[in-house]
Amino acid sequence: MNSAQLKVTLPLNLLDYAQASAQRFGLSMSAYLKHLVIEDVKDNTIPEFNMSESTEKIALKALNDFQSGKLEKIESVGQLFK
Repeated sequence: MNSAQLKVTLPLNLLDYAQASAQRFGLSMSAYLKHLVIEDVKDNTIPEFNMSESTEKIALKALNDFQSGKLEKIESVGQLFK
């Protein structure tokens, strides 16, 4: 799993509240904040969008061309405009 660090600036009274809540659950601040984020996003679903028929047709043709070796390798963007 890829991870990232997050630096958060909180007003002191909010920090005190968060630390007290973390201690109440026996968690570090990091674990407590991670728990809060997970609880916040757990019911969110990632939207799925269907391609239009024309876009799907173009994408499938491009995939087929790639898989069958019909594509030409270019070394620079300038080659596209020759």
